[in-house]
Amino acid sequence: MSVLRSRTLRVLVSVIAVGAACTAKSEDGDGVERKTPMAEKSQLPATDDFGDSLRTGLKPLRIVSLNPATTEILFALGAGNRLIGRTKYDLWPDSARLIPALGDGIRPNVEAVLGTKPDLVVLYASEDNRAAAGRLRAAGVSTVSLKIDSIAEFRRGVHMLGAVLGDQARARSVVDSVNRTLARVRAATAGLSKPTVFWHVWDAPLITIGAGSFMNELVEIAGGRNVYADLPAPSPAVSLEDVSKRNPDFILAGPIGAAQLAADPRWRIVAASRAGRVLTVDTLLVARPSVRLGEAALSLAKLLHPGAIR
Repeated sequence: MSVLRSRTLRVLVSVIAVGAACTAKSEDGDGVERKTPMAEKSQLPATDDFGDSLRTGLKPLRIVSLNPATTEILFALGAGNRLIGRTKYDLWPDSARLIPALGDGIRPNVEAVLGTKPDLVVLYASEDNRAAAGRLRAAGVSTVSLKIDSIAEFRRGVHMLGAVLGDQARARSVVDSVNRTLARVRAATAGLSKPTVFWHVWDAPLITIGAGSFMNELVEIAGGRNVYADLPAPSPAVSLEDVSKRNPDFILAGPIGAAQLAADPRWRIVAASRAGRVLTVDTLLVARPSVRLGEAALSLAKLLHPGAIR
């Protein structure tokens, strides 16, 4: 991952994914194929996203999670009381703030992590973290490295962590709950107009979201259209002139970003900014591909369709 990509990830996480006879399909409203518990168990990968073997069913007692998304997932899976380390960006649920912060989740301080004597470390599967994962494993610590950048990867990540914790039933419950909320939001916005949006992520360089981000998926579920959905990257750099040319109906921005737009006269070339059509999002909610994805989609739907969504 380049320096720019690493920096973008930090922004996103601080503001800021049996046998065939037992497969059963159903629609939960967001196009997700559902399977029986036995099907899910057999289809779990044997390795994490770095290709390292998963050690399942061991029920680790001392866990360090160095990714806000996986920290939230671990709390939802009932393992919050076993967490002994997190990144400085892991702020939800409130109980996470009581866990010692060990610094950044990208290129973490391995010595500080080992000092907590963990029996499991969960990392974001960035190339910048591959060396850390290797050092932790060499020290005898089980690691799970997960790339969770999409809703599908969130679902898979929950099932993998459920297997590692020895509680796949709870993992299924978490995924089902998120699926149901996403389905309700998609159904509520299906018949509404689809305003176009530009999502402001970072200002120098100007970074937005593309088709590779779960945030693009949230916009679509919430009844909007991302003007940069044609770009495959999760967080592409764009120009202010091109934003103006694409002429979004609304601009989505976090509290800091919204203030920057209001104070910067250059943004007046974008009609939505000039007209005050800047919608402030809760970055701690919408910038995490985790257990509050449904709540995040609902919050966006209420911004894009005020009064139409309850």
